[in-house]
Amino acid sequence: MTDAGTRNRKIDFLRGISILLVLFHHFNIAYRLNDTVLSRVFGWEAVRAVVRNGNYGVTMFFVISGYLITANATRRWPKLCHIDVRVFYGLRIARIIPCLLLLLLVVNALAISGIAIFQNHSPEGVPASFWLVNLASLTFWMNLLIGTRGWTNYALGVLWSLSVEEVFYLSFPLLCLAFRREARLVAFWLVCIVVGPIYRLLHQGDEGGYLYAYFACFDAIATGCCAALLARRASWRGRTWSVSKWPTAVAMTFVYLFWPIRESNVFGVTAMAFGTAVLLLAANDRPDAPTRRSTFAAAVLEGFGRLSYELYLFHLIVLGLLRTIFSPLSVTGDEKLAVLVGYLLLSACLSVSIARLYAAPSTRIVRQWLIPRRSRPESEYYERNQPDVEHPQPRTE
Repeated sequence: MTDAGTRNRKIDFLRGISILLVLFHHFNIAYRLNDTVLSRVFGWEAVRAVVRNGNYGVTMFFVISGYLITANATRRWPKLCHIDVRVFYGLRIARIIPCLLLLLLVVNALAISGIAIFQNHSPEGVPASFWLVNLASLTFWMNLLIGTRGWTNYALGVLWSLSVEEVFYLSFPLLCLAFRREARLVAFWLVCIVVGPIYRLLHQGDEGGYLYAYFACFDAIATGCCAALLARRASWRGRTWSVSKWPTAVAMTFVYLFWPIRESNVFGVTAMAFGTAVLLLAANDRPDAPTRRSTFAAAVLEGFGRLSYELYLFHLIVLGLLRTIFSPLSVTGDEKLAVLVGYLLLSACLSVSIARLYAAPSTRIVRQWLIPRRSRPESEYYERNQPDVEHPQPRTE
C-alpha cells in the first residue's frame, strides 16, 4: 500500500476496470450494440466479446476485497487471531449498510410510484413480494433467491454479489479467532480455492450455481486473502511482480475475450482470480517508488474505482430510468452510443453526489455509534482504503 493519507491508485485503477466491465455489460443487455458504428468498424463479435463477460469484473472485485480485508486486518492488529470482532463488524456495517438502505428506499419508492421496471417480476413463474426481496437484500441471500426464482427485481439483482461478500465479512473474524494460526487460515483458503472450480463444474447449465452460489465465488475471495499474506511476507522487492504484470494482463485479456463465461467459468474464474492477485502484488511491489502523474484515461478509471461501491449499487437505477424513458425498441444505431454516454455520466454524477453528501457523513456517524473511540481507525489511510463492496453482477447473455 501507499503512505498514510493516500490511496493505492493502482488498486483503484483495477477497480475502475472491473466496474466498467460490469457497466458495459449491463448496458449491452438493455441496448444491444450490434447495430452501432463500433460493430461496423470492429465487427459485432469483437464488440460482443468485450461486453459479454462482465461477470469476470465481479471476480476481480472479489479478489480485491479479500486482499484489502486481509491486508488491512494484518496492518491494524499484530496477528489475525487478535482481531477485534466489534471493530471489524463496525467498520463493515458503517460502510455498507447506509448505502444499502438508501438503495432499498429508492427502489421501493420507484416501484410504488408505478415504474414497471423497478417492480418485482416472476421469471420462474413464482411471484416474490417486496417483503421477501428486501429481506433477502438485508440478510444476504439474494444470490439464493435469484438461483431459485430468477431475477425477481431488476435494480436489486446486483445484490447477489453483496450477499457473497457479506458472508465472507461475517465469517472472516470468526475464522481468524477459530484457527488462531495463519497457516491454518491459509490451508482453509486453499481448500476454498480448490473447491471453487469443482463446484462450478458440477453445476454447469445452472447459472445460479456456477455464477452466483457461495462456493462458486469464495475461491476468488480466498485468492485475494492469500495474496495479501504473501505481499506482507514476501522478502523480495524490486521488479519481481512488476515485470509479471504485463504478461498477466495479456493472459487475463485472452481469457476474457476468447470464451463466453458460460463456457469458460470452471477454470476461467480461477485464472482471472489468480491474474488479479498477481496485479495486486505488482501494485504493492514497490511502495516507496515515486508516484507518476496519471494520464487522463487512467485518472478516469481511478475515479470510477473510488466510486465503485456507489456505482455498483445505483447504476441500474440510472439504466432502468433510461430504459423507461428511451425504450430499447425505439433506440437504434448510433443513438445507443449517445444513451451509453449519458448512462455513464449520469451514473458517475449520481455516485459522486451520494458518496460525498450521504455515504461519507453517514459512515462517520455509524462508526462513532458502533466503535469505541479508542478503537477507531487511527489514520485517514485506514479509513480511505477500506474495501468497497463493489460486485454488481450481470447476467450472462
